[in-house]
This record gives sequence, C-alpha cells and structure tokens, in this order.
Amino acid sequence: MRILTVGAGAVGGYFGARLLQAHQDMTFLVRPARAEKLQQNGLVIKDPQNNHITLPSPPTILAEQIKQPFDLILLSCKAYDLEDAIRSFAPAVGSNTVILPLLNGMRHIQTLENAFGKDKVLGGLCNIVSTVEADGVIHQMTPTHNITFGELNGVKTNRAEAIAHILKQAKFDSELSSNITLAMWEKWLFLASLAASTCLMRAPIGEIIAAPDGKTFILMLIEEIRSIAVKHGYQPDVERAHRMLTEPGSTLTASMYRDLQHGSRIEAEQIVGDLLFRAEQSGMNMDTLIRLRAAYTHLKAYESQRMANQ
Repeated sequence: MRILTVGAGAVGGYFGARLLQAHQDMTFLVRPARAEKLQQNGLVIKDPQNNHITLPSPPTILAEQIKQPFDLILLSCKAYDLEDAIRSFAPAVGSNTVILPLLNGMRHIQTLENAFGKDKVLGGLCNIVSTVEADGVIHQMTPTHNITFGELNGVKTNRAEAIAHILKQAKFDSELSSNITLAMWEKWLFLASLAASTCLMRAPIGEIIAAPDGKTFILMLIEEIRSIAVKHGYQPDVERAHRMLTEPGSTLTASMYRDLQHGSRIEAEQIVGDLLFRAEQSGMNMDTLIRLRAAYTHLKAYESQRMANQ
C-alpha cells in the first residue's frame, strides 16, 4: 500500500516515521524547506525517555512532483490549513485512494467529502502529545500514541481492514472502530472542554480547579458540549473528561492554550465555533451554552488582536 503523509510535523511526522520504521511504503508530502532539512538531518524522534530515533533521508515529495495516485493519504494538518493541504495533495487522489484525516473537530469531514466525494473519506482521530523542536526534532512528550479510524457509516470494509493491518505493524497503538463518529465526538468534547476552559481562564486545569467555582465551571462546560452531541444523536462518554479535567494539581493545558500564549494562530472556529454553529443549526436554546459562548468570544477577540498586531 502506497501511503502519502501530508506534512512531517508533530503529528504527521511522528506517525509517518513509525510507519517507515515498520518498512511501509510511506512518503512525506512537504514544502521545499522541510524537504531539504529532512535530507540533510534525517527525521529524528525523541521519545518520553529522551531516546533519539533517526531515520536518514526519509522519502519526500513536493506537491508539483506528484505524478500518480497513492492508496492512502494520512492527513494531519491544522484544521485552518485544510484548504491549502487539499490543493497540495489533490493530484495524489485517484479512483481507489482513501483519505484518513486526523484533524480536530468534525468540520473537515464535510470539506473533504465536498472536494473528493464521500467514498474517499474515512473518519479518524489520534491521541499524541508531541511538538517539533527548534532543530526539527519531533518530541513525543508522553507515552500515549494512537490512531483510531473507521468507515463513517460503521461498516468494516476490506479497505479499512487492510489499513488496520498496515497500522498494526507500526510502533503505535491503533484501532479500527465500528462507530468512529461517536469516537470523534468524544474526542471533540474532551478537546473543546480543555481548550475552552484553559484558554478562557489562562491557566492549567489544576489552577482552575483550585479557584472558586472552577470545578463547577468545567463540569457545566462539559455538559454544554455533551448536550450538543446528544442533539445530533450521539451519547458521548464523559468519564474521561470528568476525570482528567477535574484532577487537583493537574498541569494539563490544551495545545490551543499554548498557541495562544505564543501569539500563534488557533483553531477557534474548528474546535469551539463549529460546536456553536451546530447547536444553532439544530435549534438549541443558545442561552443554555453560556460558558461555551464566553470562551468563543474570548478566542475571537484574541484573533482580532493578533491580526491587528501583525
């Protein structure tokens, strides 16, 4: 199976490297500057124990060099970069190509289906805490590294089984799900709750919990997001969110919070705004979503300030 991983950053670079380690036919679609650095320095992963794994001269390709389709496209860009990513990998999509997106939220599914057709797109998510350091090293900061995916209609097809077999060869956890949409809603609930609370309060979970009414705020925020999922026919399990987002002393923050602290671009629309859009479209009483709306207003104000300062 010919695999194209779009980008070689903290997520795509990590999972792509693990596939290369497993001797899979995997190529990175990158920009010229990244391609040059990978050829010079190789692709380096640092695990949680600070061990370094180096893959010399990993296979790379530029968008203009794509001449034939790939079987599987692993897509892990930031949600706000999706349109650019689609333009870059479109020549790699053929009649039998399958796209496995690992983006946050759900809006990207419709965008990809509109661009390539429903038959081309799987549902998927990943869990990993990683970053690209200044020297280009991909640092996996916790042991968690998994991909969950499946057909959006819940059917276990031959192509999904084939992809599952490939992923099982690599040194990360993977699961073929028969209800990937519910799994995506559950991750979205967790991520949106974490991002909305830590960005709005400008603090990690432990400090929010220690503040007056902090725990109540987070629990009510989780319930607001859960109610949106329920309105759309899904009953997400909130146990993980309750446990991890109410842990005293926790230093947990969202990557959106860290991006905000660094003055970087954020996925406000895709992670928080799209929840409110879906709530309004489904006829929900928006007055019941006061915490989520406050977080969204805060994020949009940040975006306005950031644009004004550029």
